[in-house]
Formats: sequence, C-alpha cells, structure tokens
Amino acid sequence: MATKKTDQPQTSKEKELEIIENWRLLFKWLFIFGAITSGVTYALSPDTGTYQPDALIWTLMLIGVVVGIFYFDSDDVINIGLRYLIFGTVVGAVENFYVVGIYITNFLLGVRLYLGPIVLTVVLVYFVKKYFLNKHG
Repeated sequence: MATKKTDQPQTSKEKELEIIENWRLLFKWLFIFGAITSGVTYALSPDTGTYQPDALIWTLMLIGVVVGIFYFDSDDVINIGLRYLIFGTVVGAVENFYVVGIYITNFLLGVRLYLGPIVLTVVLVYFVKKYFLNKHG
C-alpha cells in the first residue's frame, strides 16, 4: 500500500535563504541588463561613443550603486579591482582591430563606464565595513 507524502512546511531559515537567493538573482539580472544597455548605447552612439542621454547615465549609475552594495561581496575588493583594471587594458588593446574595432571598443568602453560606479561602491562599502562598522576598534 502506497503511503501519501505530505509536504513538510519550510522552516524560517529555509524561507530566508530562498528570499536571499531570489534577491541575488534579481541583482544579477540588473547587473547584466545595465552592462548590455550601457555597452550597446555607447557602441551605437552617433559620435563614436561620446554621447549618451543624461537620464540613461544617471539610471545606470544608480543601478550600478545598488548592484555594488547588494550583489558584489565587499570582502573580495582586491579581485574586483583587478578585474576592472584588466578589463580596461583589454578595452585599450581591442581598439586596434581592423574595421570592427571601433564598435567593439565602444561597446567595451560603455561596459567599463558602467563598471566604474560598481567598483567604487564596492570599495566604499569595504572601507565602511572595515573602519566604521568594525567591532574591534
């Protein structure tokens, strides 16, 4: 005779972990959306990457600050900073590609300009945690 399985109610810890995972998923997609939007608008701008609408710039900066606070781990600030510097070096090297180099460079430059506020926010969060919220003085 088959027994009926009853669904066990989730504990508060499991519910909390599920909520945190849902928020991390949202912030991950915000990060991806901002990077793609910034890259595409910068690559397709009429003055070879020198124009973006002001409202878009402020919106992407706000998204970058929110993502920097809630998505990235401030304890990993060294690796995030190194990735940002390496990405900037790649942007400088790609501009010498033939024909499509300008479009790829502008796309990557747009993404780099989006990553700037994120990295700055992560660094600020790191220093606030280390020097102001540290319990050991």
